[in-house]
Amino acid sequence: MAPEQPYLHNLSGVFSAPIQAWSDAHGQIRHTGAQGIYCGDDRVLHTAVLTVDGREPEWVSTQLRSTKETDYIYFVRADAEVADPLLSLVRTRTVESGRIRTGDDDGESPTGCSGRVAESLRLESAMRKPVTLTVRLTLGADNTTMEHIKQGGANGAAVQPQETTWSWRDEDTALALAAEDAIISFEGSKVTIEWTVEVLPRVPVQLGWSVGLTDADSPMLAGDGQPIVAPASDDPRLNRLLERSVSDLNSLRLAHYSHPNDTFLAAGAPWFFTMFGRDSIIAARMLLPINTAIAGGTLRALAGRQGTETDHTTAVQPGKILHEVRRTVLTMAESDQALRLPPVYYGTIDATPLWICLLHDAWKAGMPDAEVEELLPNLQDALEWLRDHGDLDGDGFLEYLDASGAGLVNQGWKDSGDAIRWHDGSLAKGPIALAEVQAYAYEAAVVGAEILDAFGRPGAQEWRDYAEGMARRFRAQFWCEDELGPYPALALDADKRPVDGVTSNMGHLLGTGILNEEERGLVVRRVMDPTMFSGYGVRTLSTTNGGYWPTRYHAGAVWSHDTALIISGMLADGFPEEAAQLAAGLLRVAEANDWRLPELFGGHGTDTMHTPVPFPASCRPQAWASASSVVIAAALTPAGPAQEDLLQASAASL
Repeated sequence: MAPEQPYLHNLSGVFSAPIQAWSDAHGQIRHTGAQGIYCGDDRVLHTAVLTVDGREPEWVSTQLRSTKETDYIYFVRADAEVADPLLSLVRTRTVESGRIRTGDDDGESPTGCSGRVAESLRLESAMRKPVTLTVRLTLGADNTTMEHIKQGGANGAAVQPQETTWSWRDEDTALALAAEDAIISFEGSKVTIEWTVEVLPRVPVQLGWSVGLTDADSPMLAGDGQPIVAPASDDPRLNRLLERSVSDLNSLRLAHYSHPNDTFLAAGAPWFFTMFGRDSIIAARMLLPINTAIAGGTLRALAGRQGTETDHTTAVQPGKILHEVRRTVLTMAESDQALRLPPVYYGTIDATPLWICLLHDAWKAGMPDAEVEELLPNLQDALEWLRDHGDLDGDGFLEYLDASGAGLVNQGWKDSGDAIRWHDGSLAKGPIALAEVQAYAYEAAVVGAEILDAFGRPGAQEWRDYAEGMARRFRAQFWCEDELGPYPALALDADKRPVDGVTSNMGHLLGTGILNEEERGLVVRRVMDPTMFSGYGVRTLSTTNGGYWPTRYHAGAVWSHDTALIISGMLADGFPEEAAQLAAGLLRVAEANDWRLPELFGGHGTDTMHTPVPFPASCRPQAWASASSVVIAAALTPAGPAQEDLLQASAASL
């Protein structure tokens, strides 16, 4: 039986990586699903339920102040002279993250992460007489790992605090509870905070509590440096999207302890609050028109963990860019396979060529030559990985196959086990050579050669020859045809047959240079066909496929970043009208989701659904979805000096 992953679509959250807090839509944190307060990949409190005089207050509104702060507004039932709600309670939840530092003032360095989740409770009355109230908050101490929660588990190791400071895992982790003027009591894992207050007419009463969190041995630190700043637009809707997206992105900024000054973006909350090679690279690349610092931090942080050896267990190879970093081994169940991913896992086929492309685009966007030059050895190693390790059988294409038996079966961005399908819906067998990965490798070889030439390094012609050969082989082996005409196959299977599923992957070929003019037109027409474009975005799989289902993760749902990458390719290849149509669809999706672009949503068409259908386990926020706002703005902004710069920068960087 497949694990029951908790749904998130109706939850409310506040985030400051690596700290996050999830509640129900009304602000109560109940011991169910993914609700709770987390430090990194550990849930440390599973319950925070507020009552007044033994009853839960009546929720009336949730007001998002920022990704790090939310107000939950309630009315309290009391003996009132009239039916009007005259006694209000505003519960403001905030989250902040920081670093544990050691050393003197001249040489202190971060050694772990810290954070704080706090709530202020503001009671206010318009009644004629004073009211005495008992305000009680019931907490539940916890120690449950994210992987356990994601698979539907509820309880981890027992935590039974006796004092206001306790460890949830080991002596390197600690939670400190504070609540001024309150009585705090303990019973097993249950902690109760209680205040007795008198509320006078029109005299606010302010209460508060907080938990301070420290993890001295965390591999991830809060991101440092200047926050991302949202660009301005003449369109109020684009402004709201950009402001919300940038708030989300700033809450996802992280650094690794080995490179504390290099900030990158965590992939998303709650499941992927960590370093992800592919996700962090794509998000940084989308942001280049408005921010180059994240790209520099991402490049250096990943270069610092670039592979130097070969090990099937971790999927590492010399020159390879990693996939994922966790604190411990990550064990998951997927269909009939048990996944066991080591703390540093390299099972990705596309992160390495995408790293090369990001280096080039960051350089073109203004990354100083000195910073680029420092990464030239990593560039050379990454290019050599394309030739020496990415091609498993010497046929000139990049393939993947999990050699460990416990890693990811699929290692492109569509990495679920059922993602690679023939047109009849059956699954293709590996090794798999994905279409878009060949395009990434082509682009990486071209731009890698450009960098080598610019910095006086040898070898550029080898990579131009590599790219030319890749384009020739791709044109000869990857094209299929159906009743709508020719189109690029999703992949080549183990027998080098073109897997004929019609998918969004073909849209990633746009802008890479691997297609000629005629082929670019064919791809654009196919992704804009109603079988692919839902009106909200491009489906991951055509509605004509035997495996299509609108809420199948990688086989029917729409991913915001996937459509945004297609938009970028259209802008780069001279299809602005089609790009604007796709961007307008995503803008409708954002508006329907309080201006936050979801990681993914249902593939239902605008002809059947007035608003997009949520994918209930979708991350919120997700880095590459939030970064897609920059691409949307570029496609929808009218021509003008500043607007033209944004459009050209977005197209050039992707």
